[in-house]
Amino acid sequence: MRRQHLRLLSHWTAVALAVLALAACATSPPAPAAGTLTVVTLNLYHDRDHWPKRRPLVIEGLRALQPDAIALQEVLQHAALRNQAEDIAAALGYQAHFVSHDPEAAPRRYGNAILTRRPVLERGGIPLEPPGDARTLAHLRIDADGRAVDLYATHLHHTRDGTAMRAGQLRQALEHVQSRADGAPAVLAGDFNALAAAQELEPLRERGFVDAFGSLDPSADAVTTLNPHYFGEQRRRIDHVFVRGLEVLEARRVLDTPDAAGTWPSDHFGVFVRLRVPRTR
Repeated sequence: MRRQHLRLLSHWTAVALAVLALAACATSPPAPAAGTLTVVTLNLYHDRDHWPKRRPLVIEGLRALQPDAIALQEVLQHAALRNQAEDIAAALGYQAHFVSHDPEAAPRRYGNAILTRRPVLERGGIPLEPPGDARTLAHLRIDADGRAVDLYATHLHHTRDGTAMRAGQLRQALEHVQSRADGAPAVLAGDFNALAAAQELEPLRERGFVDAFGSLDPSADAVTTLNPHYFGEQRRRIDHVFVRGLEVLEARRVLDTPDAAGTWPSDHFGVFVRLRVPRTR
């Protein structure tokens, strides 16, 4: 009888442990896939159009994707609003790195950010000219399975006739990128306010950066990252992930549907890419 009792106890202990293991898998984010890096870029539309309603859509959408890194543009904080990048990072269990023209002590700060669940090796970034345009370049160097990868996030000038300003801002950004180039693979993501093939983005191609989405999808030029709910007939793909030294395995549009009440995550759609990280030699 005692042996039977012990067998039953052992059986139910095993069942309980299995249930606990399944529960842990359901609530914990999966570990990053070895040898790959996933990245999402998204323009948050700062706090416009009912941010409290949009916030859970952004967070749950990103949680479902579980990217290794997230580039965010139009990130805002003020007295009544926690820094949006830090808020999203806290909800997801990521680290956040925010870069702004505004001083750290300023009551209102606006800029770009990178979130990651990978180990961070370095942090940095620079303001882009002119100061009144509030554009920046954020930088993180992360450890991707033993390989250092540089992540950059930016947001270039927005007006249609601002080609020269965008070209100047990109030149400043690439000067910073090139000053740090030591052979590490690099990702430059964000809202470029220009088509991937635009003339002002030619310096990216000259320096070996590839449009991840366009490299896999021959119809990429017909895709819009401008949400028609906000932009109407103005449909263009201006949110990009450019990569150098990484193989593009997948690229697609994300965060591009409303909830049942008709609320959208943002006025822009996101872009998700999955990349293969080369092994160190």
